[in-house]
Amino acid sequence: MIHTIDLHFQERPGTIASFVMETEDGLALVESGPASTLPSLEIGLQTLGHALADVRHVFLTHIHFDHAGAAWRLAELGAQVYVHPFGMPHLQDPKVLWKSAKRIYHDRMDSLWGEMQPIAETQLHAIEDQTAITVGQHRFIAHHTPGHAKHHIAWQLDRILFAGDVAGVRLQGGPVQPPCPPPDIDIEDWHTSIQRMRALVIDQLYLTHFDIVTDIGKHLDELDATLDRWATWMHPHAEQGTNTEAITSKFVDFVREELTKSSLSTKQIADYETANPAFMSVGGLMRYWKKRLA
Repeated sequence: MIHTIDLHFQERPGTIASFVMETEDGLALVESGPASTLPSLEIGLQTLGHALADVRHVFLTHIHFDHAGAAWRLAELGAQVYVHPFGMPHLQDPKVLWKSAKRIYHDRMDSLWGEMQPIAETQLHAIEDQTAITVGQHRFIAHHTPGHAKHHIAWQLDRILFAGDVAGVRLQGGPVQPPCPPPDIDIEDWHTSIQRMRALVIDQLYLTHFDIVTDIGKHLDELDATLDRWATWMHPHAEQGTNTEAITSKFVDFVREELTKSSLSTKQIADYETANPAFMSVGGLMRYWKKRLA
């Protein structure tokens, strides 16, 4: 059985999830969440009759803080951490990762994410594409799925796919959004990864932000379309060399208007803006186009 733990990110339920399974080899966790939500993770595990130290295996979809920021603490307590080979060096030494994120979040780093400490090499495993990791009777298969990040893995467990961010953000059955932070956004790679997910024999997508998706074809159609629409919006601004800061508010308004047209409540819109703040995607989409246009 898979248990969803709501990490109550920024005191907002339904924005970041971790997924936990009880196995014959201790607890297996998909996504640690950020260190700032460790208290919520601990409470969620206690509700299931467990403690943080019972987590023996941590499967990360990628190394962004909202997915992997607390992994160091679980490793400190003895957990093994499974990550893409491109992401592993940044978990061993997170200084570059922290510096990159600080360019986006500035003085909000601590309140958003909490601290991030290095993970010892002995606790880390760099996982190649199509590698299968067996934990008890559970078999996790790694699918390298770049586009959102070059270090992204979607983890398949039977007919379930823990899709991280490559399958987008969808809260409470609302619209599907592609989170597009710098520096690794690649639209072509992302579409290829979406096609790869379509080809898998799966019944459910487990989204870290924050839904369980059963209408997979429709969901991925919407993700494909929104990804192209957002990229198309950004293209002329990149072509004209517009300053990123000058267009951030315009893009935020564009995304908020899309959410408003979806008949979401004020609270639901705020939840989306917490889980996937539109300003964050400006730099990623602009960087993508600048590389394409160079």
